[in-house]
Amino acid sequence: MSAGGGTKAILAALVANAGIAVAKFVGFAITGASSMLAEAVHSVADTSNQGLLLLGQKTSKRKATKEHPFGFGRDRYFYSFIVALMLFTLGSAFAFYEGIHKLQHPEALTSPMVAVVILVVAIGLEIYSFRTAIVESRKIKGDATWWGFIRQSRTPELPVVLLEDAGALFGLVFALFGVGLAVVTGDPVFDAIGTLMIGALLGVIAIILIIEMKSLLIGEGATNTELDNIEKAVVAGRVQRLIHIRTQYIGPDEMLVAAKIALEPGLPLTDVAAEIDAVEKRIRETVPSARLIYLEPDLDRTPAAAT
Repeated sequence: MSAGGGTKAILAALVANAGIAVAKFVGFAITGASSMLAEAVHSVADTSNQGLLLLGQKTSKRKATKEHPFGFGRDRYFYSFIVALMLFTLGSAFAFYEGIHKLQHPEALTSPMVAVVILVVAIGLEIYSFRTAIVESRKIKGDATWWGFIRQSRTPELPVVLLEDAGALFGLVFALFGVGLAVVTGDPVFDAIGTLMIGALLGVIAIILIIEMKSLLIGEGATNTELDNIEKAVVAGRVQRLIHIRTQYIGPDEMLVAAKIALEPGLPLTDVAAEIDAVEKRIRETVPSARLIYLEPDLDRTPAAAT
């Protein structure tokens, strides 16, 4: 579900951003509005970003090799991290550059109503893309808040698209604000201010994504809910206690689980093997993403057990 939903949201954003980018460049060529140019570059960056996310989904499906025995699932994290960097450099940095330039050398807008019409149409398209991302994200976010979903999700594409679409939508509003005030007051400085607002917005979003994607690249473990479910699945049957456990996502849909479990003393080897198989089955039934499971059987040597 997460992969399919992510792909659908990415494709919706790709189509919307590609069309919007062309319209914004045409609008800039006619009006000379710096906020329109900043938004055009932003849309180009977003369009490229969707392509990178699709590329990450494709390369992550490669089969495991001797050099990469756990596969290439983290490719999706890597390309999402590149997306965050592009959003910062092509989006935020360029908008700041253009805004400062227009503050120093303000230029009157020509045919500003063209820019207004393009921005209004672009807002409609972005709302469609944003709504698609929200609908697909709701399928996997559960009871978490939207901020919690962005922070806790181990699937990178949907949080990336959500924040990109939110940034694009608010960026269009800022551009409309700048162009609108420039038209009403006749002062092109407001267009530059709108451009700087776009740069600040994209910078904040990019930093959030960089932090989150870096954390996923380094390696995040199971969520609290998943960890509780795994622990409950382990302690059953002839398992007396879970001694310790380590988990890590090696891809958005694949978790590694390593644990030491205390079994009943004196169990024959065949019973130990059967119990380990049973524990693995219970874990996978409870947390389907736990695909790689390594269990080490041991005896409970706690002081309570000794007495």
